[in-house]
Amino acid sequence: MAHRYVSDPRTIILCVVPANADMTTSDGLQMARQLDPKGIRTIGVITKIDIMDRGTNAKRMIMNQEVPLRMGYVGVKNRAQEDIIN
Repeated sequence: MAHRYVSDPRTIILCVVPANADMTTSDGLQMARQLDPKGIRTIGVITKIDIMDRGTNAKRMIMNQEVPLRMGYVGVKNRAQEDIIN
């Protein structure tokens, strides 16, 4: 069903990828790259940044260095319990 909507060249593709998984193997990103090889109409959203393992970060993903998209990526981070308390 998603393939039908995404294949329309007038559609902006909003590709949601979890930060705690390998983004190069993401099914949604693979479909977007198949239908939009230049990344012209794809916007990446990186979620779950708040639950990444300590010592890792999503900088390369957000800086558009791993899988480049013309419109880039937006990171989504929920507040941790420590942030709520403070």
